[in-house]
Amino acid sequence: MRIGIGYDIHRVIHDKQEIVLGGVVIPAPFGLEAWSDGDVLVHAMCDALLGAAGLRDIGYYFPPGYARFKNIDSLTLLGKVIHLIDEKNYTIVNIDSVVIAEEPKLFPHVPAMQERLAAACSIDVDRIMIKATTNEKVGPEGRGEAISARAVVLIK
Repeated sequence: MRIGIGYDIHRVIHDKQEIVLGGVVIPAPFGLEAWSDGDVLVHAMCDALLGAAGLRDIGYYFPPGYARFKNIDSLTLLGKVIHLIDEKNYTIVNIDSVVIAEEPKLFPHVPAMQERLAAACSIDVDRIMIKATTNEKVGPEGRGEAISARAVVLIK
């Protein structure tokens, strides 16, 4: 059994009207600045999985600035990470995560995120936990300047 932890944060930008979290497009009064689709939840999960498997971080495998990763769907990146951990004969036991954002309200979107992520990871939905919280107006997330996510995974 191995444990990994992941973290990601992206800055809010006001020239978009949606964000992507857990592979789900969510209407919002802003977007997230990113080279890919900016899915902080999937990025945190990728880093957690890579760390648990003793591999490098997400930036090593999918560096920003490379044209082939411009606007890429982060679920595609997650699929590649799953392939990397499969090559090392690991399987996912569970993923626990939290997204920190003042807005939009994420609770209604959590079941869809769990379904998309479970399908991408080829695991049961009940093995993926997603919590959404605010930062109580503190820090960049609290001031509405960014959205972040943290993930912990257990693989065997």
